[in-house]
Amino acid sequence: MTETDTQADDPNLEEAPNGGAATDLEDGIVEEEEPLVFPGMNWFVLRVASNKEDSVRKTLLRKVKIEGFDGEHPDRPHLVNRILVPTEKTKTMKGGKEKVMETKLYPGYVFVEMQLEPDGRIPQDVFFLIKETTGVGDFIGTAGRPSPMSIPEIEKMLTSAKPQEEQPQVRMEFEPGDHIRIKEGPFENMEGTVDELLPDQGKVRVIVTIFGRATPVELEYWLIERITE
Repeated sequence: MTETDTQADDPNLEEAPNGGAATDLEDGIVEEEEPLVFPGMNWFVLRVASNKEDSVRKTLLRKVKIEGFDGEHPDRPHLVNRILVPTEKTKTMKGGKEKVMETKLYPGYVFVEMQLEPDGRIPQDVFFLIKETTGVGDFIGTAGRPSPMSIPEIEKMLTSAKPQEEQPQVRMEFEPGDHIRIKEGPFENMEGTVDELLPDQGKVRVIVTIFGRATPVELEYWLIERITE
């Protein structure tokens, strides 16, 4: 992360409607019209326990609301804005059955947008509210001090957090040219080469040798495994 004092003067900043956040913190989805950073805010990254990202996020949202730091209380400062765990939907297919899964893009991390003190530090009340939350490890930073994310880092993270317009595709761990072995079916134990990925169908076209001739065969991706040299 790049250490800076504040991003309040950055051209990517916009005013939040009514001085508050333009996001639904409960669903964690970034809307198209939202700015990268709201005025006076900075994004920080938290290390959290493995597989605890969602529970940490929900706990932080609840604690921020209880303390009145969410911008919904006129008599309390708006210190915490968006809290995100970016995910993407991927599709798996086995035996002709399709299953859509939601996977975390940054396992072990939670992103928090916060207002800073005039000296560039995180407000003490917010710092300890976060640090004392079960599952939270530490802030990403340098020299023991939390470092705000740079604009390119924020842009990449928020782009990944936007809702997907297209149907999720099958995630495959293969590439054209990979040497593979077929695990099941009529071609079991035969070796071949990946020719083309067909994610919309959940299949891979491989080239195998049948009766001495190179023959293309389309197989469901889970039927093959990569052979490592």
